[in-house]
Amino acid sequence: MGYLFTSESVSEGHPDKVADQISDAVLDKLLAFDPQSKVACETLVTTGQVILAGEVKTEAYVDLQRIAREVINRIGYTKSEYMFEGNSCGVLSAIHEQSADINRGVVRANPENQGAGDQGMMFGYATNETDNYMPLSLDLAHRLLMELAVIRREGKVMTYLRPDAKSQVTIEYSDEGIPQRIDTIVISTQHDEFDTDEAMQQRIAKDVKEILIPRVQASIKSESIRKLFNSKITYHVNPTGKFVIGGPHGDSGLTGRKIIVDTYGGKGAHGGGAFSGKDPSKVDRSAAYAARHIAKNMVAAGVADEMLVQISYAIGVAEPVSIYVDTYGRSKVPFTDGEIAQKIKELFDLRPYAIEQRLKLRNPIYEETAAYGHMGREPKIVIKRYESLYRETKEVTVELFTWEKLDYVQKIQEAFGICQK
Repeated sequence: MGYLFTSESVSEGHPDKVADQISDAVLDKLLAFDPQSKVACETLVTTGQVILAGEVKTEAYVDLQRIAREVINRIGYTKSEYMFEGNSCGVLSAIHEQSADINRGVVRANPENQGAGDQGMMFGYATNETDNYMPLSLDLAHRLLMELAVIRREGKVMTYLRPDAKSQVTIEYSDEGIPQRIDTIVISTQHDEFDTDEAMQQRIAKDVKEILIPRVQASIKSESIRKLFNSKITYHVNPTGKFVIGGPHGDSGLTGRKIIVDTYGGKGAHGGGAFSGKDPSKVDRSAAYAARHIAKNMVAAGVADEMLVQISYAIGVAEPVSIYVDTYGRSKVPFTDGEIAQKIKELFDLRPYAIEQRLKLRNPIYEETAAYGHMGREPKIVIKRYESLYRETKEVTVELFTWEKLDYVQKIQEAFGICQK
């Protein structure tokens, strides 16, 4: 019989993602000038207004207004008719110092004994159904919007595009969990005014099918996945009939409201904690990255075709409270899920300080994570430049998406007695 599974994504111009990107841009600039900064930055965006709130402990000073405006302009909100424009919107800051009660639970004389910044459970997930070990429905939903943003910035075709957009992809799976076909694609994109709503729907639907979809297909390396695109897909393009009013003017945005888009599109699980605006002492973020790193390397090593890893912490305590593994009955090694969890504990140091060091998380690497998902991205080294009114301009070389590296595969195969190919 099989089953259908759906995931959604949102563009960098979606109001919640505008908020996420501003929060992470603030975090990055603070880390660039003071890597030990403790940051919890929340952002609200609405018509003509940005409000920053949260707690910070740092030796750095950054221009919050400038950061917010630079992010908004980069995304593409540069016209007054959007009712939210980078150079003219108001920017209000209500950021204050981090609670000393929280700080005492995190900072230790010996950095290796750093406690978790909060209690909670974090999840990591991986599946071998795609090359990047992500659920296919979410991977395609992200790809559609990433390519739509490229088209918008090129300005050669689909010149009516505005920054806000959403996508949704439904995949039909076999009973064995193997993707069979793409059942439905939903695209809702903000656009300029058309002469009539009918002309708008016809034009955008045609361009999505004839311009966007072929470009997305061409970007996919796997031939088996490319073949899932066919003439039987059901398309819903701007199904409300009109999407001129969008972005923060159409709907207010808040940091941390797209946590399922940020992770696995509804596959696996999510502990509930958001990522953006939080420095890596907050295990909501760092331990979720560590759990993804573990799950991806375990699946890539051949331990299972699919795996969920849960790590839990108590605030102020360095060692995790528990490690849990679920292989969904798709394990390929002669070990129970509990035994696999024990081996993970032996292979990976999951104290917060060790995670920060292993994944190089005390660097300004976060703004790039704040749109199109934190997981399944390509690790790469980039040079970033930060200017300050009070310090010399700083250039830093950083490695992005370190938790996506397959650098533990050999160690895992040796630990589980898996023959290396």
